[in-house]
Amino acid sequence: MNIVNIFTEKTDKLPEGKADFLLAASVTKTCEIEGITQAGIPGKIAYTPTLDAEFITTQKLFSMPEIAETPSGVPTPALITRGVENLHAFSSIEILDLGLSVQPEQTHLHSFGIKPSASIATGAKIDAKAIFMQGMAFGREYELKGNYLILGESTPSGTTTATATALALGYDVREDFSSSFLHVPNSIKEATINKALALTNDSMSRFEKLAIVSDNMLLFCAGFLLEASRRFHVVLAGGTQMAACLLVADALREDVLMRLKPENVTLATTQWVARDKHSDIKHILEQLSYTPHAIYTTFSFANAEIPVLKKYDEGEAKEGVGAGASLAYAATNGISNQSLLEAIELIMYMM
Repeated sequence: MNIVNIFTEKTDKLPEGKADFLLAASVTKTCEIEGITQAGIPGKIAYTPTLDAEFITTQKLFSMPEIAETPSGVPTPALITRGVENLHAFSSIEILDLGLSVQPEQTHLHSFGIKPSASIATGAKIDAKAIFMQGMAFGREYELKGNYLILGESTPSGTTTATATALALGYDVREDFSSSFLHVPNSIKEATINKALALTNDSMSRFEKLAIVSDNMLLFCAGFLLEASRRFHVVLAGGTQMAACLLVADALREDVLMRLKPENVTLATTQWVARDKHSDIKHILEQLSYTPHAIYTTFSFANAEIPVLKKYDEGEAKEGVGAGASLAYAATNGISNQSLLEAIELIMYMM
């Protein structure tokens, strides 16, 4: 496994040492729109972040009997993160409840009194500035246990809200966002995004627009980044959703008279996102007012004995639950592709 810089395609790396792992778990009711996402159990999509939180923390499920998977059987990327945890444990794994329908059990949970956001098709109905400020406050307060922090997310249909968020802020990135699908349901996503944007107008402030088109995870994590990056290194674990988080933080720097510290921020994703022909994470990142440190890791399921895992290499699932940064963390700590593959398959055999 190699770590590669998204901009230069040269070998790169993460910071040395142990990493704390935070999972920003959130529900936007956008995920209830039929056909918009496949990130979870049909009819129970809102359980996905809860199950992901339980699984990466304990390797068990309490809220449902089955792990989240796509209709074709591709299991959640939480498997990757848990496999890394089993081989080279993080200094801690903690969960941020940023609006969950069901609270996860047996987890170290940070609660902020945030409710699931409504569907952006009818307006997300969130207090965008309050959520952003809560993120900033937590960024000032969080006590680092290891050497740096990995911040992942589990937010079904989050690429749809991320696209709407970026467009509402004026970024030219409509075609750039990825999906858990191999064949993206563009008509459904486009209709949803257009409905959301139609609820905004040019007289609105940025926060007023985000209250309609965004989600709690993006807003909270963007605020968190501003403050936390001034104190320690933060690795944003994710693909185009986390790239959108950087766009939000960058766009709002004038509103809060603060910007993040770029040298203390890395975005780490999977090669399935970085090389995705249906999205362009590099182009999203090029919209920032600075050139970010952005990487991917060349992990592959090509040699998997469990056939469904090979669907990742074919373009299903791609990223989530901190998989990209977990892979980079594994590679930094000398774990081979084969060792991690065997650890992941062992988890599946034990389920």
